[in-house]
Amino acid sequence: MGNTMSISAESQDILQSPRKVTGRVMDVTGELLIGVNVMEVGTTNGTVTDINGTYTITVTSQNPELRFTYVGFRDRDVRIGNQGIIDVTLEEDVEALDEVVVVGFGTQKKASVVGSITNVEPGKLSLTPSRSLSNNLAGMVSGVIAVQRSGNPWFNNSDFWIRGISTFTGNANPMVLVDGIERSIHDIDPEEIESFSVLKDAAASAVYGVRGANGVIMINTKRGKIGKPQVDVRFERAYTSPIKLLDYVGSVKYLELMNEMNADNGQAPFVSEATLQNYKYQTDPELYPDVNWWEVVAKDQADNTKANISINGGSDILRYSLVLGYYGENGIIRRDPNQEWDSSLKVSRYNVRSNVDVNVTPTTLLRVNLGGFLQTKNAPPGNEETDFGIFYQAMRIPPYVHPPIYADGRIPRVFAKENPWAWATQRGFEKINHSKIEALTAIEQDLKFITPGLKAKLSFAFDKFSGNTVTRAKTPDYYNPASARDADGNIITTISHHGEQFLGHSRGADWGDQSIYLEGMVSYNRIFNDVHDVNTMILYNQKDYDRGDALPYRNQGIAGRFSYTYDRRYVGEFNFGYNGSENFAPGKRFGFFPAVALGWIISQEKFMQPVSNIVSNLKIRGSVGQAGNSILGRNIWDKRFAYISTIVDTGSYTWGTENNIYRLGRAEGEIGVPNLTWETVTKSNIGFELGLWNNSVNYTIDVFKEKREDIFMARTNVPGSAGFNRVIWANFGKVDNQGIDMSLNINRQINKDWFVSAIANYTYAHNQVVEIDEPASIVGTYRSQTGKPVGQLFGLIAEGLFTADDFDENGRLKEGIPVQNFSDVNNLRPGDIKYKDMNGDGAITALDRTAIGGTRIPEIIYGFGANLKYKAVDFGFFFQGAGKTYQLLGGENWLPGSVLGAGNIFSNVDDRWTPENPSQDVFWPRLGNRAVANNEQASTWWLRNMSFLRLKNIEVGYNFPRTWVNKIGVRDCRLFVRGSNLLTFSKFKLWDPELETTDGLKYPQMKSVSVGLNINFNN
Repeated sequence: MGNTMSISAESQDILQSPRKVTGRVMDVTGELLIGVNVMEVGTTNGTVTDINGTYTITVTSQNPELRFTYVGFRDRDVRIGNQGIIDVTLEEDVEALDEVVVVGFGTQKKASVVGSITNVEPGKLSLTPSRSLSNNLAGMVSGVIAVQRSGNPWFNNSDFWIRGISTFTGNANPMVLVDGIERSIHDIDPEEIESFSVLKDAAASAVYGVRGANGVIMINTKRGKIGKPQVDVRFERAYTSPIKLLDYVGSVKYLELMNEMNADNGQAPFVSEATLQNYKYQTDPELYPDVNWWEVVAKDQADNTKANISINGGSDILRYSLVLGYYGENGIIRRDPNQEWDSSLKVSRYNVRSNVDVNVTPTTLLRVNLGGFLQTKNAPPGNEETDFGIFYQAMRIPPYVHPPIYADGRIPRVFAKENPWAWATQRGFEKINHSKIEALTAIEQDLKFITPGLKAKLSFAFDKFSGNTVTRAKTPDYYNPASARDADGNIITTISHHGEQFLGHSRGADWGDQSIYLEGMVSYNRIFNDVHDVNTMILYNQKDYDRGDALPYRNQGIAGRFSYTYDRRYVGEFNFGYNGSENFAPGKRFGFFPAVALGWIISQEKFMQPVSNIVSNLKIRGSVGQAGNSILGRNIWDKRFAYISTIVDTGSYTWGTENNIYRLGRAEGEIGVPNLTWETVTKSNIGFELGLWNNSVNYTIDVFKEKREDIFMARTNVPGSAGFNRVIWANFGKVDNQGIDMSLNINRQINKDWFVSAIANYTYAHNQVVEIDEPASIVGTYRSQTGKPVGQLFGLIAEGLFTADDFDENGRLKEGIPVQNFSDVNNLRPGDIKYKDMNGDGAITALDRTAIGGTRIPEIIYGFGANLKYKAVDFGFFFQGAGKTYQLLGGENWLPGSVLGAGNIFSNVDDRWTPENPSQDVFWPRLGNRAVANNEQASTWWLRNMSFLRLKNIEVGYNFPRTWVNKIGVRDCRLFVRGSNLLTFSKFKLWDPELETTDGLKYPQMKSVSVGLNINFNN
């Protein structure tokens, strides 16, 4: 007995002492596996197998256990006991090998997918702490062209297109489906997402028929998984600031410039030297102010907060997933702290998503999804993004005119303009409330009692959106700018407008919409003899969308798919959509949209087996098919029922001695288009996929071409003699679109301490107008839109600036130089812009405008980044860029001095032509107020390449050791610090090149530095 106890004690000592364990890891065939991850359970201690499939690890814990993980194989845990050598065999994970991906109306095995589909890990859609999910698509999702045109937290949704634009009048936006229902992408929280897929070619989107022409984005939200409750918490606090603010000159520089312009024109000084000295030395800041209005209305910094809690779990009977989210952002627009009310820009949103799955019977599954959000905006009254917004007002008032407010509380304002500070802070506030509820109920029945693999599904969805506005506003008292002080030192001014003393109250009209969706589907998926893999589906669906102030929008149809895979090597697929819309005439409402695709999985061929340990996936695929677009205008409410002719009110006819007799008149309105139909796009795609080293490296490339026809457009080439008093519309336009998109993903465990992943995406899409109904005399000339991209910029060709040699002794243009008719020829001087006479008629007119640059929408979007992990520390970065994107600069008061003493002047004003600096390489031409019309013409002089590269994200994280956090009931805990939009590289320097503005008067894009915490609680 004593001897036995002695041996047990000795064994215990052995188990407790650190010691080495070694062995080999192989698959069921005996082939050694390279790069298998070996971890000591409950610790951060780990290693990987070498090129011989061998591992060595020093274990330290009592009763140690090793976990072996490898992509494509089942995880395996092995208790060591007192063994020193342990060989392990891993079994292939059939589910992993047959991984499914989301496709139109269902799922398919990833290996058998022959359509062009991009799948993105949901975690990669949280690049920036932004309200809108769409702001994280650019560069991260192959095949998507996306741009964020504003930094305003309420209006900062990105514009995005799948493989660019191929229509010039109709809707170009892709269809977004959340859990199979058409919904918005902008207000879903990334933490709600389980899978994110982009369907790009016809094989992937033809099943959507008249709604699939622009591609489809499919989002599936998180569902419950069997197991004890898993609770995940995420919190992030970000501190934001503008990427780039406009920089204007101060009062002294402004007035000196105005004096210089007047002297150049032979006029008296704009201000006297004494007055200029008062501004220079700020003898009286209220009478001689120097105001940077952008700094007055905007803060240097703001902040936002993002928080989520996710609960997931369930049993084999019931599974649940609950995600709660909050997002709040404070904008940079200032408030007046002396006011009891808050006029600052603030946005908040609360999200909820609850998904429950119940196995009612062993073969019947009930799914109930409920989600939605509450969103509120607080801001000064009015729309700060419009032409009358705060930043627009801040540009109109020069720095020398008046201060924001006088010391005695009186507010100055110039006639016909606004005081930007008062506009932002003294007029009250406005609240906008949005709410949305999204409900989905689906029941799935396994019909294996009829035949294995047969299933039926019935879905019903109801969505309801509502919004309302409450405005508390007033107009304050305004005074004319002070001109002097009285004997007591009080400013001398007079009131110009009597305002109100209290905030009013008005309630805006309530608005909203609702939709009802019904879908019934039968699917059949089965493998015969482990060789013949059949995947089929047919369904019926219908949707009723009602906005309340117009007739409902309805569509219905059927869709089907048949996919056959032979021996995991050869794939053939046929898809179709047969559906329509009530927007077309009876008998012409439905269309058939087919697509076929073929694929060859070369890596499954026997001749590839010798390199199977290197080439894990090699596939070639191709597709061709059609899809449609039934939205004829920019949205579904534009150009409705255009097959019906209309009668319009022409006003009244009056007559009589006192002109008091009248009758209403009626006239022919829009001419109906009896053969009205949808836009049709024919898509072709060739794709190539390569996976290396057990798919730790994946490369995909797709080449595509699209031909869109029957674009609904206004006919411009109809002669007036035809007798129509309004524009005639027809399905007439044509656009071709082609390009390439590719992606590279790398995930590699280098050794026990180092893990690296990298990503690179590139999308290029170029379109060309084939038919836009131009006169034959224009087609093929420099003025033609045919053959140019959609949205092509047009303007004059600037040949430089006039020099003294271009004028005779009388100051007139020399003979032979084309006359420029945009300004009085007597006012043209050296330093003004000289344009090219395109048609050779000896005069520069609008007829000399031609295609210049490209389009505002970028043709190239790309992104690249990497993540490195060393033990408990990780570091990642991601760059995103845009190329082949252009803008024409201009706008109100764009040219310095164009309106005497009005408008602000950019600080780069010294980069201009002057008699002392007669350079051709300057930003501004000659400044003055007599040749403004000539120099402000849209031309290559003002054309700028807006391409840019941006450091979208950089992040450092630390994972606390599990031995620490497990003691407090936490499974994992990660602290991170990250920066978003910290660096932007572009040749254009005046403002952020991504903003949609010609003069910079836009809410700036924001950069941020944030701190966050992820906590996963133990089950």
